[in-house]
Amino acid sequence: MDMAIPLKDVGLILIGVSLIVLIAYCIAFMKNLVSTIKHTNKILEDTQVISKIAAERAQEVDKIIGDVASSVGSVSEIIKGNQSVISALTSIVNAMASLKNLIKNK
Repeated sequence: MDMAIPLKDVGLILIGVSLIVLIAYCIAFMKNLVSTIKHTNKILEDTQVISKIAAERAQEVDKIIGDVASSVGSVSEIIKGNQSVISALTSIVNAMASLKNLIKNK
C-alpha cells in the first residue's frame, strides 16, 4: 500500500518541528540569562560596597590633607615670625596624628 504525503503537509511538519526546537533554545537561553542577571546583581552589590569604602577613605584623606596644609602654613608663619611656636607644634602634632590614624585604619 502506497501513501502519498503532499508537500504542503511535509512543509507544515518541518515548520512544527522547527518551532519546537526554537522553543527549546529559547527556554535554555532564558535559563542562562536569569543566571547571568543574578551574577551581575551580585557584582553590582560588591561594587556599591567598594565605592562606599573608597568614598569614606577619600574623605579621610581630604581631612588629612587639610591638616597637613594647615601645619605647613603654621610652619611658614613661624618662619615669618607671625605665630607662636606652641600653636605651630600643636598643628604639626595634629597632622601627624591624623596621618597615623589613616595608616592604622588601612
